[in-house]
Amino acid sequence: MMKKILYTLSLCSVLTMTGCGLDNRDEPESTIRGRVVYDGEPVGVRGTGEAVQLQLFQDGYELRNPVPVYVTQDGSFEIKIFDGEYKLVTRNNNGPWVNDRDTTVVRLQGMANVDIEVTPLFTLSNVALSLSGGSLSASFQVDQVTQGWDIDYATIVVGRTLFVDDVSYTARRDLRDIDTGVLTTELLDLTENADFKNGRALYARVGLRAAGKDQSIYSQVIKIR
Repeated sequence: MMKKILYTLSLCSVLTMTGCGLDNRDEPESTIRGRVVYDGEPVGVRGTGEAVQLQLFQDGYELRNPVPVYVTQDGSFEIKIFDGEYKLVTRNNNGPWVNDRDTTVVRLQGMANVDIEVTPLFTLSNVALSLSGGSLSASFQVDQVTQGWDIDYATIVVGRTLFVDDVSYTARRDLRDIDTGVLTTELLDLTENADFKNGRALYARVGLRAAGKDQSIYSQVIKIR
């Protein structure tokens, strides 16, 4: 019972629902589920630390504080909430895409599946990561989607779990002074890496940061061992 009361108070504080109070309402069981996509394909992002967020608003309430919706590393998101009509937008100046913040109206009754279309500044494609002995090699293609932006750096990260990014990793190398096109390089010597020497499973992905942006766009995770 106490859990339900606390949950209701928390949800009231962000949605400012009229007449919420201590009415012992059940926790919400309806679900908004979806992906952040470009040309129909999910956009990879940093998944740890709740770094990339969408925001959910509901009109008709006095304060209209947004509910955060966290985007996972494969570009998907999910939130449980009460039925109703909501507006879903990207968070201001957050994410490796154009900051246009178009509004998507979601009419929720039980379940809603939603794709949020974004326009990235750059894309990564044809990503290949391979481990030969203790040496990791990579090949990937960078294309510019939005003009007027420069590349800050590319990064290759290796981790011992499926959750790997520029914060959660066991090995990393940044590549600067790169341009669009195909990049092929021998990246990392892992022979002295503790996780490599212990025989752990290893996963890797490529990220690309545009100058002036707070987040990198990422390839999907690849198991390299």
